[in-house]
Amino acid sequence: QVQLAESGGRLVQAGDSLRLSCEASVRAFRQYTMGWFRQAPGESREFVAAIRRNGGHLFYADSVKGRFTLSRDNAKNAVYLEMNSLKPEDTAVYHCAATATEILSTIRTPSAYAYWGQGTQVTVSS
Repeated sequence: QVQLAESGGRLVQAGDSLRLSCEASVRAFRQYTMGWFRQAPGESREFVAAIRRNGGHLFYADSVKGRFTLSRDNAKNAVYLEMNSLKPEDTAVYHCAATATEILSTIRTPSAYAYWGQGTQVTVSS
C-alpha cells in the first residue's frame, strides 16, 4: 500500500512562487512514476507534471512548462513541484499520484495512477 501526503499549498499573489511537496510511504520509491495533477472547482482533474521511475524523465503540461519544475529525492521518498510566476488560473487543489506500472503513452492520464494523495489547495489571487 502506498500513502501519499502533499503539503505546501497556500494563498499567494499572482507572480509569486510556491513549492509543493509530496512524501510517499512506500518501499522502493524509485520504482514509482510520480505525477502531479490539479483540479479546479467544476473542472476535471488536469495533468500538471510527471517524473518517471528510475531514470527520472520529466513531462510537463504546456500550461506550466517553463514556470513549474518537478524533481524527486529518492533518498527522502519525496517529489517537489516548484511553481514560479503563478497565475490566477493555477488556482486548484493539487494532487500527488503514484504508479508502479506506468505506460509512457498514459503518463498524463489520471487513470494511469493507482495511488493518490488528498491534495493541497493552491490559491493565486490577482
